[in-house]
Amino acid sequence: MRRFLIGDRSFEEDSGEFQALLPRAYELKLRPQCQCREPPVPMYIARLDGQLLVKRMPLSGRDHDPACPSYEPPYELSGLGPLIGNAIQIDASGKADLKLDFSLTKRGPRSSPGAPAHAAEPGIRSEPKKLSLRAMLHYLWEAGELTEWRSTWAGRRGWGRVRTSLINAASQMTARGGPLSDMLFVPEVFHAEDKDGIAARRAAALNGVQATGSGPRKLMMIVAEVKEFSAAREGQRIVVRHMPFPLMIEDGAWRRLAARYETELELWRSNEAFHLIVIATFGISTAGIASVEEVALMVVNEHWLPFEDIHELRLLEKLSHLKRKSVKGLRFNLPRDAPIVSVTLPEQKPAPVAMFIIPASAGDEYEQALANMIDARPEIAPWVWRVAEGEMPRLP
Repeated sequence: MRRFLIGDRSFEEDSGEFQALLPRAYELKLRPQCQCREPPVPMYIARLDGQLLVKRMPLSGRDHDPACPSYEPPYELSGLGPLIGNAIQIDASGKADLKLDFSLTKRGPRSSPGAPAHAAEPGIRSEPKKLSLRAMLHYLWEAGELTEWRSTWAGRRGWGRVRTSLINAASQMTARGGPLSDMLFVPEVFHAEDKDGIAARRAAALNGVQATGSGPRKLMMIVAEVKEFSAAREGQRIVVRHMPFPLMIEDGAWRRLAARYETELELWRSNEAFHLIVIATFGISTAGIASVEEVALMVVNEHWLPFEDIHELRLLEKLSHLKRKSVKGLRFNLPRDAPIVSVTLPEQKPAPVAMFIIPASAGDEYEQALANMIDARPEIAPWVWRVAEGEMPRLP
């Protein structure tokens, strides 16, 4: 059970006195201090599904005691590591300021949307690392704590909860001098009894990206669940759930998207329980048509946990029945041939466990990078599944 300090008073998380104080603390933007460590670790209050909950600040999970529910694995084990201090900078208030590697403005004719960026040659480009569109989606997922799972949460995570988690995460981030939440649109779950209210809130949110004439146009990001792809007279439609209109994408961009995310599309189509998440920058023309500029995809299982291949899926299925918390590692900007932790078990005793899945194609360079990663975190016990050697090893 967590214990929090608010002002000079200490409270148990489940005490009636603390729960009664939360609404007032939320209004005043007070920061509860988690007392799992000394000095206490600052946190913030978020509204989730109508409830007020105390959440950890961005990238502060490693500051908590491993026994604390707010602890999260070191970011050096995932693709987040190379971005900290460069693409992601935490200020004194705990806000994460992000440097983005994609445009939120459209100038002139649309360039090739969805086309992968070309990697710069080492030594020529000295600018800081930035978040790609895929990395932006991964960071929202991680900061929203959607990479975490316990068996006791089964049946309690739908799109409504996912949406609230993403919006809460974005509220702790800034980019290009403004709140990230002003640049992000996440569709509401459709309820027929509130259709007019939903339509009004959607129109207000999208008003800034509606084209009004010539000149540069503002773009927004959308994060949504794909319902289907369908052919249009020219190009393709990306039909997303809880939206009354599709996102249009040009034929060339669609072909590049289908090639780049062939694995994700294949996995998604293999099982109706899986979800396909799209993140895209988009604008709305004077005719009211929403068109994609850049786009990335991510496949998640029935619990909304991302996975890269069938081996990760099998591991997540094994862990999904356990009451102890598991945390899915994400790749962010890293290529598929770079090692990352697949899953971490932060509550495992006597030490947290980092679970690695080594592909059959891994060579000496991969193995050396993996060894360096494991050696850098001696306080975490490694669990390694080498796919080429056969079946999954016994779980810790």
